[in-house]
Amino acid sequence: MASKHVAVLMGGWVNERPVSLASGTGCADALEEAGYRVTRVDVDRNISAVLSNLKPDVAFNALHGPFGEDGCVQGILEVLNIPYTHSGVLASSLAMNKVTAKAVMNAAGIPVTEHLVVNRREITREHPMKPPYVLKPINEGSSFGVLIVKEDQEFPPQELGREDWPYPDVLMCEKFIGGRELTCAVMDDTALGVIDIVPLGHGFYDYDAKYAQGGSKHILPAKISPIVYQTIETLAVKAHQALGCRGVSRADFRFDEKEDGSGELICLEVNTQPGMTPTSLVPEMAAHKGMSFKDLVSWMVEDASCCR
Repeated sequence: MASKHVAVLMGGWVNERPVSLASGTGCADALEEAGYRVTRVDVDRNISAVLSNLKPDVAFNALHGPFGEDGCVQGILEVLNIPYTHSGVLASSLAMNKVTAKAVMNAAGIPVTEHLVVNRREITREHPMKPPYVLKPINEGSSFGVLIVKEDQEFPPQELGREDWPYPDVLMCEKFIGGRELTCAVMDDTALGVIDIVPLGHGFYDYDAKYAQGGSKHILPAKISPIVYQTIETLAVKAHQALGCRGVSRADFRFDEKEDGSGELICLEVNTQPGMTPTSLVPEMAAHKGMSFKDLVSWMVEDASCCR
């Protein structure tokens, strides 16, 4: 029913604000084209009052990062009884916390990296694990705060000791897995395909590689063996279900391919609020399956509910 009033939640006050505004604008434009009545909401801390006055039929959650992706705004929408897109409170919270998400996925038989929780102030003099390894904030998105420690580095990154360190003190340290960066979207418990992400001019798939035009090359379908391709799709659906995700999610993988066709395959994380910008991966995978961007966001609106 294309007469629904949809509030597209975007912006916010966290690092991912620019990406969220781009996602939200693209989704709002497509929903208007599909015939929905759309209100664009640049979210701030009075969002509960704004939505109480607005009384939309559905909230399209185009927020990224803390607050928008970690169960907080989902809780507000539950209290206000406004059906919303993407995952619910628990799944959002579980997936956003990288350590908890790994525990849940590991229990479900999904391969994850060796990892531990560290305090940045306590590891400036000695490596917490044998390099190479990766340090990342536990609850950030879009690769913010990610540091890759190479094999030949004598000491951990010294910026960890900065007084103006912009992220929480507690970090996750995980073994670095080389090889390909692969990702798979899941929609309504069905895999949409696997993309091989090749960053262009970047050491890894960082913020600029994700969102800047020309920051990365996407190979769809990924040129990997059919067995590995199918395994990734199976694991992405399994991770989506293990975490309790709803609607659309995206699981990221590393595949350290060997010449004999074997290699280590691990799931890095599950994104419950994948980007919906012009360079984003989920719209590309949906298009590969014959679904236009307008049809994709319309499906997400019709799929919206509370108690997700």
